[in-house]
Amino acid sequence: MAADRAVPRPRRGGPADDKLVVLRRILAREREDGFRDRAVIGGLDRFLSAQAALLGPRLGGIEPYSPLTAQQRPGWVSDLVARLDAAGVPDEPQSSPARRRPQSPARAPARPKGPPGSIDRLRIAGGIAQYLPRLERLGIKTVGDALRHFPSRHSDFSQISAISQLVHGGEHTVVAKVREASETRRGGRGTSTEAVLGDETGTVRVTWFGRGYLARSLRPGSEIVVSGTVRTFKGRHMFESPEYEILTGQEELIHTGRLVPVYPTTEGLPQRSIRRIVRAALKAGLGGVAETLPAEVREREGLMGLADAISQLHYPDDAARKKAAQRRLAFDEMLMLVLAVRSRRRTWQAEAGRAPALPRGGGRGLTDAFLSSLPFELTGAQRRVISEIGRDLARPQPMVRLLQGDVGSGKTVVALVALLLAVDTGRRGALMAPTEILAEQHFATVCRLLSSGQGRAEPDGAMARIEVGERGAVRVALLTGGARKSVRERVTRAIADGDVDLAVGTHALIQESVTIPDLAVGVVDEQHRFGVMQRAALGETEERPHILAMSATPIPRSLSLTVFGDLDVSVLDEIPPGRKPVRTRLVANEQRQDAYDFVRGQIERGRQAFMVFPLIEGSEAVQARAATEEHERLSAQVFPDLRLGLLHGRMGTRDKEDVLGRFGSGELDVLVSTSVIEVGIDFPNATVMVIDGADRFGLAQLHQFRGRVGRGAHQSYCLLLSESGSPGAEERLRVMEKVSDGFALAEEDLKIRGPGDYLGTRQSGLPDLKVASLFDTATSAMARREADRLLEADPGLRSPEHAALGRRLREVLSASVGTGG
Repeated sequence: MAADRAVPRPRRGGPADDKLVVLRRILAREREDGFRDRAVIGGLDRFLSAQAALLGPRLGGIEPYSPLTAQQRPGWVSDLVARLDAAGVPDEPQSSPARRRPQSPARAPARPKGPPGSIDRLRIAGGIAQYLPRLERLGIKTVGDALRHFPSRHSDFSQISAISQLVHGGEHTVVAKVREASETRRGGRGTSTEAVLGDETGTVRVTWFGRGYLARSLRPGSEIVVSGTVRTFKGRHMFESPEYEILTGQEELIHTGRLVPVYPTTEGLPQRSIRRIVRAALKAGLGGVAETLPAEVREREGLMGLADAISQLHYPDDAARKKAAQRRLAFDEMLMLVLAVRSRRRTWQAEAGRAPALPRGGGRGLTDAFLSSLPFELTGAQRRVISEIGRDLARPQPMVRLLQGDVGSGKTVVALVALLLAVDTGRRGALMAPTEILAEQHFATVCRLLSSGQGRAEPDGAMARIEVGERGAVRVALLTGGARKSVRERVTRAIADGDVDLAVGTHALIQESVTIPDLAVGVVDEQHRFGVMQRAALGETEERPHILAMSATPIPRSLSLTVFGDLDVSVLDEIPPGRKPVRTRLVANEQRQDAYDFVRGQIERGRQAFMVFPLIEGSEAVQARAATEEHERLSAQVFPDLRLGLLHGRMGTRDKEDVLGRFGSGELDVLVSTSVIEVGIDFPNATVMVIDGADRFGLAQLHQFRGRVGRGAHQSYCLLLSESGSPGAEERLRVMEKVSDGFALAEEDLKIRGPGDYLGTRQSGLPDLKVASLFDTATSAMARREADRLLEADPGLRSPEHAALGRRLREVLSASVGTGG
């Protein structure tokens, strides 16, 4: 748009001059407002389109404003102001005073409330205030949030049909004129609108239930677009409550006549409303979207520009543009995920000094004595992983390794070797577990493995000094938040004074009041239950320790390459010899008594059983059996002659210890529990796991429950009880009958539940995936490739071409602090 372009100048003082002056005012207001296209209702493009007949002869053709970036808009406005100057347009219209009607202060448009970028600054018909609480429920507080509230799908209303082409059951869009429309009342359900629409090929009847007010807007002769499913009644086609838009000749269709977005929404926020809100956000905020990817990355991977991708994912021109937009935005999300975990690893291995290096050979007295004292042979997988860990510990860079192993694969022995290597060098080790029960189990297991049951624990059970062969003693302590205050203080003091070699505990180990001097190796068990920052907090010492993260929940490969990409991965893929596969059966609700009879039969043979329930107490909101009520019912009605115990997370530490101790010693026949026994429970005499309400758990969690049995020499069983009549639930549980491999089940579970549910709320600190899929291996590989290139060339992402990407990454990493649960 050249400012000196010659344009014809019609006679001054007419309507065109008035509109040109109004345009000058609008442009001045647009500058004051930061070029956000809010200086005139509906935006500059709508104003210019409506006044094209008057303005065109004076100004010539004008390019659209709304698609421009924030950097381009000031130039556009300056160019148009220069055209107004060249056309001799004054600041006030050249007309008589009588024609000038200054706007009353009472009628001046209200300035939007809220900070810049706040969603309540958007202007939509009827106002946005009524929708703010519902938008907040969707996580939409800013215009930027609305821009990234992407559709879950699109309805294809892009093909226009003639009325004569309508087919029963088909999705159709027609453009027609209103022949007649009326408001009707049906019973006590409010009023509806009934209309007859017609084009040159025929007529069709349309009903909008509950929208009687619409009849007042459908004037005979007006044009309308409707989209929806065609029904047939008494041989005539009809639409029932279709999407619609009344045409005025200037609008841009958003509800019909195109690929129409269908958004995730909430009660009280219909699709038409959320579409209008998102559309307004696009007009207001799209110009301010800054490109984050360097041009070379976009060119190399053939990616659409960011602002264009956001626009096209909401309102695509066609299916191809929608696919291209999805590809760009999915890549952005995956790249940010990979950059976050890669950067976290680099930071971990580079900051706060060097890791304490452990010796490559020699000085392994305690470790060697422990290995030679084991009453069983290590599996080949255990020996391989111990070798991998040993190489890591001999390097100056701190280890960040994930140890994966199915239930019963021997992870604890491997972890104990790593901890003993630290003790062999005169340093210390720590093992952190997510629950008190698991921490207590680890403490007992470590003492048992080190001493073959001969370790001497203090009376409170929180500390033990264990002779390991003839090579020396290992001092082990247990620290949990639920322990008595006097015990916590004594154990905390002993750890700080260096009187503890191996500290076992919960997140209490990473409290500010706890200091672990010379920490060389930290083990985090069931690490997916910790937030990423909690995992890191174990290593917030003067020198970074080596960190070994363990998981009995197998991590699917798609997650290990991305979400856990900051960790090297070792896999225990062998089960110790002599273990028998657990036989799993789905039991219908009407066969519940058969399951009880089977439990009784096993107990009569001298075995024990677990019975797991999804709730602690009954709930009106959730239709599922609860452990406390079922414990009472089973004790009184089903197994009145047997000894039943109850275990759940709300019990005190001493009560939990007492119940587990009685079950371990054989004083209890059946342990009724919630999911607190999911991991870390090891009772070889237990041969039956009954999971009541199995449909309430994910496959990976069911597999963990199943792993609590089958740990002895006897054949063990897992019974899945479900009261759900859902075919989908039954199909999912049937997978448990057929598949015993934890990694295969983890892949199935990830597909069914998605990564958010699979990881749980404690895996916060990672970017959300709204468009990308962890199953999209091509995009994942592309993101890893580009992330490595970027970090290799510019580790801090601070060069000018990487600055925007670096800012976004630092926002993500900053947001992760303190979100680890």
